[in-house]
Amino acid sequence: MLDACAELVDEVGYEGLTTTLLAERAEVAIGSVYQFFPDKRAIVQALTLRTMEAYLQRLNERFAQDDLTHWWDGVDAGIDEYITMHRTVPGFRTLHFGDVVDLHLLAEDRDNNGVIAEQLARVLVDRFGIADTPRLRFTLEIAVEAADSLIKLAFRRVPDGDEQVLAEAKALIREYLHRQVDTSTTTAE
Repeated sequence: MLDACAELVDEVGYEGLTTTLLAERAEVAIGSVYQFFPDKRAIVQALTLRTMEAYLQRLNERFAQDDLTHWWDGVDAGIDEYITMHRTVPGFRTLHFGDVVDLHLLAEDRDNNGVIAEQLARVLVDRFGIADTPRLRFTLEIAVEAADSLIKLAFRRVPDGDEQVLAEAKALIREYLHRQVDTSTTTAE
């Protein structure tokens, strides 16, 4: 059902999605949909959580590779995975991490991009020895918001992502983080 939901969200958007359409696409009885989900919002929340888990799994796999030698390689990997998921994961382009449905889907006390920033902070601290400070977390929240907006712009301009906008987004985020992280939060290398 979640795969059918992802396809439909890309085709008709969140507003056009109905449980009836979902049941038809998934080739299940409408009662089966309601057996697992009380409404379309719950279905989309489940899809978004699955997407978030997939993103974090992909990041963990990328971060486990030895080719990440500096913290900005980790940032680039995070952006690259986000772009790849925009291009390849059904429903991701429309839903991202739930902002269409609920800005606090991933955590009640933080917005979705804040949760992503927190995950990136953990990786930068654990993998690259960057000092875990409130400033680091704030800086990453700003960077995630900016990257999210610019990546959305790239995919609005060109269906597969405007490469020029994507390159500028990465350069902007990297430069911003380089100034913020290198001057205020890194430990001695």
